[in-house]
Amino acid sequence: MISKNINKISKEKSILIVPLDWGLGHATRCIPLIKEFQAIGCNVIIAAEGAVKSLLENEFQQVIIIPCPQYRITYTKEKHWLALKILSQAPKILLAIYKEHMWVKKIVKKYSIDAVVSDNRFGLYQPGVPSVYITHQLLIKTGNYISEKILQKIHFGFIKKYTACWIPDFETTENIAGKLSHPAIPPINIGYIGGLSRFNKKEWAKNKYDLLIIISGPEPQRTIFEKILLHQLQQYNGKALLIRGLPGCKETKEKTTPATTTNLELSIKNHLSAEHMTDAIESATMVISRSGYTTVMDLIKLKQKAILVPTPGQTEQEYLASYLMEQHFFYTTSQDGFLLSEALKNANDFNFIIPSFDMEQYKKVVKDFVQSL
Repeated sequence: MISKNINKISKEKSILIVPLDWGLGHATRCIPLIKEFQAIGCNVIIAAEGAVKSLLENEFQQVIIIPCPQYRITYTKEKHWLALKILSQAPKILLAIYKEHMWVKKIVKKYSIDAVVSDNRFGLYQPGVPSVYITHQLLIKTGNYISEKILQKIHFGFIKKYTACWIPDFETTENIAGKLSHPAIPPINIGYIGGLSRFNKKEWAKNKYDLLIIISGPEPQRTIFEKILLHQLQQYNGKALLIRGLPGCKETKEKTTPATTTNLELSIKNHLSAEHMTDAIESATMVISRSGYTTVMDLIKLKQKAILVPTPGQTEQEYLASYLMEQHFFYTTSQDGFLLSEALKNANDFNFIIPSFDMEQYKKVVKDFVQSL
C-alpha cells in the first residue's frame, strides 16, 4: 500500500520501468522502486511479458503494462556447458539489445516518458531522456580472469551510456554482494542505493512452517531442483510449504502427504503475492532457496535463516552463496549430491549472523532523482 503521508513531488512525471526477463528476481526487486515512484506522484508504466508480466500484474492491478522485446535466454541441464550455451546466444542477445533500443525510442515518444529505469537491460538509453541502469554485477563472474575482464569492459561501456547506474547494495565494507558490486575500478556514474526488497518485516509472525522451500530461476534447473526436493521430502517429518516460483501457471498441485510417512504435512503453491510470501517466510523455522540476489535481499530484510542452493553453472549465484556463507549470513550447499536431511542438520549447527542494514535507503535516491527531472 502506498503511504499517504509522503509529500507529492510531481503528478506529471511518467517513468518507464523495464526489468530483464532472466528469471523473476529483476522484476521483484523493481517492486519497491515502482511503489516509491508512485508514492511521490509519478505515473509508472511497466514493460514486461510472460511470467514477469504475470508477477507484476498481481502486484499492480492499476498500472499500465506494455509488451517489450525479450532476451529469451535458454539454459542447459549440465552446468559445465552453461557458459558455452550463453556464449552461443550472443548474436540473439545483441539483436535483442538493438530491438529494445529502437523500441524505447518509440515508447518514449508515444507515452511522453520523462525517465527510463532499466533493470539489467543494456539498450534502454536515449539521448535527452534521463535513464537509470540497475545492476548489482559490476563484476560478472565467469570463473576465468580474462573473460571476466572482457565482459566487465563491455558491461561498463553500456553502463556509461546511461545517466546513472544504481547498485542495490551498500557502499560500506559490510555489504551483500561482495566483489560483484565492489570492483577495483567502478564506472564513474554509479551510486549505491541500498538493498531492495518488496517485503516489510512483521514482528508478530508465528511459527507456522518447519520448512519453507522457494524454488526459482530458469529452466530446466528449476524443475530439476523441484523433483529432487519433492522426492526427499517424502522422508521429512514436519510441516512444509513449497513455492514453485511459477506465477501465471495454470497447473495446480494439491496439498500432498506422501504415503511413505505419516508425519509430513506438505503444501504446494505455484506463486504467492508479496504479502503472503512475507507471511510464509517469517512464519518458517528454516528456508531453502536459490542464492539469487533478490531472494538474498528479501531474506536479509526479514532476517530469516536460510539454506542457499545456487543454480548449477550460474557463477554469480555460486560466488554469492560462498561469500554469504563466509560472512555467516546464510548456510550454503550444492545442488549436486543435495541431501535434505544433511543440509538441515548442518544449518541447525551453523552460526547465523544476519546484519541489520538500512533497507529504506533507496527511497531518498528515488526522490532526489524525480526532483532532478
